[in-house]
Amino acid sequence: MTGAFQAEELWRGMLSWFSFLPRITLTNIFEIIIIAFLVYEILFWIMNTRAWTLLKGLLVIGLFAVMAALLHLNTILWILEKTTTIAVTALVIVFQPELRKALEQLGSQNLISGILAFDDGKEDSDFTERTANEIVRATFEMAKVKTGALIVLERNVPLKEIERTGIEINGLVSSQLLINIFEHNTPLHDGAVVIRGNRVAAATCYLPLSDNMMISKDLGTRHRAAVGISETTDSLTIVVSEETGRVSLVGGGMLQRISDADTLRKALEQMEKQEETGANRFKIWKGIKKNERKAD
Repeated sequence: MTGAFQAEELWRGMLSWFSFLPRITLTNIFEIIIIAFLVYEILFWIMNTRAWTLLKGLLVIGLFAVMAALLHLNTILWILEKTTTIAVTALVIVFQPELRKALEQLGSQNLISGILAFDDGKEDSDFTERTANEIVRATFEMAKVKTGALIVLERNVPLKEIERTGIEINGLVSSQLLINIFEHNTPLHDGAVVIRGNRVAAATCYLPLSDNMMISKDLGTRHRAAVGISETTDSLTIVVSEETGRVSLVGGGMLQRISDADTLRKALEQMEKQEETGANRFKIWKGIKKNERKAD
């Protein structure tokens, strides 16, 4: 009896402690999930822009302000207080390019269809193995003879605005077609090619140039354009240097050197896996036939 009495007293004591906690409802849990998601996305965005470097500088200033408060440096605290409003305005000006790109990415995605999509109408958005092989073959054929090329592979974010800057092709992807497009002194060789699914959507397209100062000065306009389109969309871009014949793969603002055909083919396969798991990680349901492959 004594043990049961002690257990009952312990249980009552635990309940009394829990009574001090605020009552958590289903609405509170839903709000916590939303806030956690937003904080994660903001931090992820900061990590992939110049904001990360500036954020570290702000942390240093914050630590300096804390030290000034602990040491009662009233003059410094007064200066920091008066410059806060100006600093917020300056941050908006400094981050203007990043904020614009973030709004472009947000506006280019349909959040409702991204979360509750039974069939998003893009069964053909994933290029087939045959298409990947044709792209790899064309890329390294052009690399051998140092033919400059810029091939943009559309993924989830539509590239309609980019297509409008070029000439519509709407042809089945083949190595011969891509090589002929980028051949020197041909009408379509200047600019980028946009590939949607298994078809070449457009050629001679103009891409936005990246303003990232971390890009090597050894890289030309073609590489800067590839980085630029990858910063504003989730596309993957293959670049063949006209000067050196080197092949590069650009995605998410990052440029990767490709040494051989197998490496590029594996990178394209990895991109498809990321598209299914990473880029679509918030989709609850998609059409059953979304990822079905059809032989050409």
